[in-house]
Amino acid sequence: MAFHATDLTPPPGGRPLTGRTVLACFLGFFAIVFAANFFLVRAAVTSFGGVETESSYKAGLDFRRESEAAAAQAQRHWQVDAHVEPTRLVVSGRDDHGLPLSGVDLTAELHHPTNRRLDIVLQPHEISDGLWNARGEIPPGQWELVIDFSRDGERLYRSMNRVIVK
Repeated sequence: MAFHATDLTPPPGGRPLTGRTVLACFLGFFAIVFAANFFLVRAAVTSFGGVETESSYKAGLDFRRESEAAAAQAQRHWQVDAHVEPTRLVVSGRDDHGLPLSGVDLTAELHHPTNRRLDIVLQPHEISDGLWNARGEIPPGQWELVIDFSRDGERLYRSMNRVIVK
């Protein structure tokens, strides 16, 4: 018995699968994929608050400056101690002779490890020579404590430490 294409009949109660139906399914599938990708990429780009480098060249120049500043800082032999609590930060500093630091400005920031939008800038006030206090609510969690001492706009000392606030 020979088989002929004319013997094919559509199943009862259904429509035949035509080229137009296949094309519509194919285009519909890719339309759904592109729409999902669009919304996921948009959500990722608008919600990203992490760290990124704008310019690798500028980052390389900054690295060189930071290396030179670290070498100069090591020559000073300053001892800086910081204590972080949920409601305050206490910083003490001494020079290489053990005398309290004086005539320097202190800035302190808490950087969130994964989201820059959660960073906290603290306002330390000098209590006495070599002793500063900053009050403010510090949420619990891991933070990167960045302490900078400067004189006449020139940074003399930088300390970066991971701290855990409970």
